[in-house]
Amino acid sequence: MAAKRLRQDADQDPESSSDGKRVRRLPSFSTVIREAMMAKSLQNIFFALEPLLRKVVQEEVEKGVIHGLRLFQRSNSMHLEAAPEASSLKLVFKTQLSLPIFTGSKIECLENNPLELAIVDSDTGQPLASPLPWPVRVEVVVLDGDFPGGDQSEWSSADFQRNIVKERTGKRPLLTGEVNVTMRDVSAVISDLSFTDNSSWIRSRQFRIGARIVAAAGSQNEQRIKEAMTVPFVVKDHRGELYRKHYPPALGDEVWRLERIGKDGAFHRKLSAANIHTVQEFLKLLIVEPHSLRDILGVGMSDRVWEATVAHAKTCPVGGKLYLYQGSQCSLLLNCICEPVGIVHGHTTLTLQELSQGQRTYVRHLAKEAYQNWDRLEEANDQFNQRVLPQYVEMQQSGVESLAWYSVDQGIAVDYPFEDYEIVDSALSGFG
Repeated sequence: MAAKRLRQDADQDPESSSDGKRVRRLPSFSTVIREAMMAKSLQNIFFALEPLLRKVVQEEVEKGVIHGLRLFQRSNSMHLEAAPEASSLKLVFKTQLSLPIFTGSKIECLENNPLELAIVDSDTGQPLASPLPWPVRVEVVVLDGDFPGGDQSEWSSADFQRNIVKERTGKRPLLTGEVNVTMRDVSAVISDLSFTDNSSWIRSRQFRIGARIVAAAGSQNEQRIKEAMTVPFVVKDHRGELYRKHYPPALGDEVWRLERIGKDGAFHRKLSAANIHTVQEFLKLLIVEPHSLRDILGVGMSDRVWEATVAHAKTCPVGGKLYLYQGSQCSLLLNCICEPVGIVHGHTTLTLQELSQGQRTYVRHLAKEAYQNWDRLEEANDQFNQRVLPQYVEMQQSGVESLAWYSVDQGIAVDYPFEDYEIVDSALSGFG
């Protein structure tokens, strides 16, 4: 039976077979009706949704327009805010900071004075003539060292606010102490202020100290008082304070406190080997025999470094104490760094400006004797201080270098021996 069916299938015309397949591919009447009904339903749905869709689109467009207007208004307000507000008054720090500054150390101005704020006229820089009508509260903040950029001298309150530096995460407040002070007059003193962190972690690696008015009790005036700020500076870790240089150095400071002389460095070791341990000992040898001091430091110290070290040493305050060295023919008055300030011959006291060149040559030798016998010097009494000290102070204030008189021309100066009394007598002949 199966074979018979196979033969019958083979005998059928291929074309008739393909026609049958083509007939089966045509959609049925029900399918056509169903698709027509579906298209009609979708069209009805679109007609029903059109009002809703129009309303939704309108609402979204209105929201977009309102948002755009708000952004435009905010942009305009930011431009207006960025413009510096005109101000006829400003806060200022009255003196410069004492640098360098270390963490944990009290921030002070030059000559170890506390910081002082004042309100001045923006145009003239003069303090206000009359006291403030009401107290104002001043906030002291830390600013980025790069603010304001370039040569700008004007800024807005918003710019100032944006450049305030806060402490690092997990750290103590960056500035501690009197960060809020009340100004009852035209000035205020800030006596306790210190940093808790160094400045190495910000991009500029520098801070500024700023101050701004934050409240005025009873004030009815909306006038802005421009903020104050210091120059940019580096805040170093307190561990570096152990090796810091002193400005100015003190007589009793170790000699490595001078510029270009490192602690336990080559220059420090050379000076220690020559029994020069303090700034006072450095200055005494500089006064009496500068060439010897230069030779001790050696060729490893360039002329530029030498000049920097000497310039720093000369800023050391020497005070007004005078010493008396009894010579064979006269007595010499010296200050604490072996610098001659006067001659005592009999009952006559002469200042350096009254001496001739020959007399100064002798005094130069006498100063060397005093240096070699420093422990035997006597402290001058008030009588000598009253006669000589005023002229000495006046000479220093006028900028006259008292170092120059006893080495009038070091290129041709003759180093007379002390025992050459014939030269000594000749030099003293002018004393009478």
